[in-house]
Amino acid sequence: MAISADLEAVPLHIVASRADIDLPAAERAVADLLKALGRDPHSSHLADTPRRVANAYAEMLTPREFALTTFPNDEGYDELVLAKAIPVQSLCEHHLLPFQGVAHVGYLPGDRILGLSKLARVVELFARDLQVQERLTKQVADWLQDHLAPQGVGVVIEAEHQCMSLRGVRAVGSRTVTSALHGVLRDKPSSRQEFFALTGLTP
Repeated sequence: MAISADLEAVPLHIVASRADIDLPAAERAVADLLKALGRDPHSSHLADTPRRVANAYAEMLTPREFALTTFPNDEGYDELVLAKAIPVQSLCEHHLLPFQGVAHVGYLPGDRILGLSKLARVVELFARDLQVQERLTKQVADWLQDHLAPQGVGVVIEAEHQCMSLRGVRAVGSRTVTSALHGVLRDKPSSRQEFFALTGLTP
C-alpha cells in the first residue's frame, strides 16, 4: 500500500507479523539436540546452554518495531538516494547458520522522501528471519516500492554464508551478491548503470 502524498510527515508504525516464539519449547529442543549430538545438557558447562541458545535465536528472529516516517518531496528532488554498506545479519533457513554482509539500498523519490535510517530498518525487518538471500533482497525492494511509491528502487546485498564457509565446500571469504530493481532503475539503462556504479558494482 502506497503512502498518500498529501500526508505531512505521518509515521506508519511497522511491526513484523510473525508467530510468537515459544522459548520453553525452544529450550527443550536445544537440550534434545545436545543429547542427540552426544553431549550432556545437564553438565556444568552446558546446563544453561539451552536457555542461551533459545534466547539468541529469539533475538535474531525478532526485528525491532519502528515508525516509518515520510516527508513531502517539496523540492522535487529527482536524483538517486543511496544508503551504502548497511550491515545485514540473517539466518540461512537451510542450515540455521548465519549469513552476514552489507546491503546497498537506493531509490529515486516520487512525491515522498524517507528518513535515511529507515532504509536500514527495512533491511532489518526482513533480515531477522529464516531467510535465503535472494528472497531477502526482493522483499526489501518490494516493500519500499509498495510503501514509498518512488520512481524506482534498487537493492543489492553482498553476504558471506557460514553454511558455505564453515561446512561443505568451506569457501571462506566467498561473498554472494544479489540484486532487485523496480521502476526506472530496472527499465532505464542509464539509471540502472548509475545505481550499480554507486554501489561499486558493474551492471
